[in-house]
Amino acid sequence: QVQLVESGGGLVQPGGSLRLSCAASGIIFTIATMGWFRQAPGKQRELVATITSGGSTNYADSVKGRFTISRDNAKNTVYLQIDSLKPEDTARYYCNAKTFAIAAWGQGTQVTVSS
Repeated sequence: QVQLVESGGGLVQPGGSLRLSCAASGIIFTIATMGWFRQAPGKQRELVATITSGGSTNYADSVKGRFTISRDNAKNTVYLQIDSLKPEDTARYYCNAKTFAIAAWGQGTQVTVSS
């Protein structure tokens, strides 16, 4: 059974930083494309960033230059470094794992940007 557990969210002031983590189990992590999505209240879930098994990354235009996705295959963990946070980044952030066989979601971690 695939399990994705996110951590690292919290309340932060505008301009601050956070690092989100997603620990994966029950999946061949090294072949999975991993992603971060977010959903703000009243809005649809949207793609934030993805990283392939080979390390290629893709970002939403709204986060380019501020967010960095990375992975540690030895730890079965994907990270999202979030810098220069803005109030509009407030959302629940979800980890996603995708292989040829499965697609799975974590429960999410809340990020709130407020002064």
